[in-house]
Amino acid sequence: MANDSNKPILTEAQINAVAELYTSGKLDEAIAEIKSLNKDYPNVPLLFNILGACYQAKGLLIDSAQMFETATKIKPDYAEAHFNLGVVLKASGKTEEAIECYKKAIYLVPNYPAAHNNLGNIYKDLNQLDDAVKSYETAIAIKPDYAEAHHNLSLIKAYTYDDTHIQKLESLLSDEDIDTKNKVYLNFSLANIYEDLGDVEKQIKFLNEACALKKEASHYTFDISSKLLTSITSLFQDSALDKNSLLEPISSRPIFVLGMPRSGTSLVEQIISSHEQVNGLGELKILSQCISLVVNNKSPDAPLSDVMFDSIRKNYMNYISKSNISEKIYTDRMPANFRYIGYILYAFPEAKIVHLKRDARATCWSIYKRLFSDNGYGWSYDLDDLVKYFSFYSDLMSFWHERFPDQIYDICYEDLTTNQEEETRKLLEYCDLDWDENCLNFHSNKRSVKTASALKVRKKMYQGSSEAWKKYEAHLQPLIKGLKSF
Repeated sequence: MANDSNKPILTEAQINAVAELYTSGKLDEAIAEIKSLNKDYPNVPLLFNILGACYQAKGLLIDSAQMFETATKIKPDYAEAHFNLGVVLKASGKTEEAIECYKKAIYLVPNYPAAHNNLGNIYKDLNQLDDAVKSYETAIAIKPDYAEAHHNLSLIKAYTYDDTHIQKLESLLSDEDIDTKNKVYLNFSLANIYEDLGDVEKQIKFLNEACALKKEASHYTFDISSKLLTSITSLFQDSALDKNSLLEPISSRPIFVLGMPRSGTSLVEQIISSHEQVNGLGELKILSQCISLVVNNKSPDAPLSDVMFDSIRKNYMNYISKSNISEKIYTDRMPANFRYIGYILYAFPEAKIVHLKRDARATCWSIYKRLFSDNGYGWSYDLDDLVKYFSFYSDLMSFWHERFPDQIYDICYEDLTTNQEEETRKLLEYCDLDWDENCLNFHSNKRSVKTASALKVRKKMYQGSSEAWKKYEAHLQPLIKGLKSF
């Protein structure tokens, strides 16, 4: 029998060095080092787990899932790897597989609060609210100061003034040792609860505190958005859209649903994806990554070229092909893609672009009272910043319409809720889709909806949500005055 006494042993120092590269954001260096170590240590689950985390941080979810899955195959009782695999599968829209991963992690480690919390998130996305509440409450029972789980629970639970959860949150918030991140979660939680109870004064008190803390932590200044507007418009000054001779045919066609957050993009995607020929892929970050890869690698003064758009197209479609969808049409609902309409039209001339328009005050109020999981929303936690960002969005959309007339379909959220069938028919006609009655019954669509509007798109069409801001008019004067021209 062979003697393994001379087999090299992976040291703690080597593991710590790789982990440090990952945590410090040196992802490419970490990936290179792990691949080098794998030559001598080919079956170390921890290395694959870290490698998966690196790919995940880069937005390469399919590669990330492969690494986490490898880690679980080498070490079937590796609860953290099962959990991490669940995270990327959920982000990839593979809901049922993600549920199984979280359940496996909980089976291996019953007191795993993050797994219970994330399982609750999936149940919420699927509108299984009783199961979601139980999962969040289990996470909190295991870890009473789990602020994120408290916040998630506050979004879906029905409250009364004597609910003990309120006292728990206020007690946690009074702890002098609590950090800013958890203060934000707890203040937003109490704002959600008092909104449910109809107590405007307390809702606004906790909401303003949450947003002030979040803005300070984000270090956002409007200069960031202003520079972005200048750089985008300078690249797309020519109004003519010439046919790109490099583009090869694609087997599936995208429908990009975009606009401001909270403008109705989730609702419209749910309508379109209820069509028998369409797959709803939700919020995909891949387009911005493909664009960044091209833009960051070109010299500052170099114009965009056919080669660059061809690269965007190929990288994007390569990712879509890995999703293994059977439908020939799919939706990509990333609201912030309104910044990239010029890139879309050059790289995907066969694509459809659906732009949501909604009352500016309703949109901005709905944004302000929402805690976003993504860190790219620093502008959303201050009323003055919100006005400036909405102006940036409005100016950019005017620019796109001027440069590319008749190539962007505007749909008004209020018109859709008032004239559902008429607007749905026009929407499907623009998307080159035959009429499908399922699109009127979008609320019956069982697909997972990963958005703050997940609960709303499970209901039948209703009117009046764009009037909700009026209840808070006295507290929103900077916003109302700033948006007067929109």
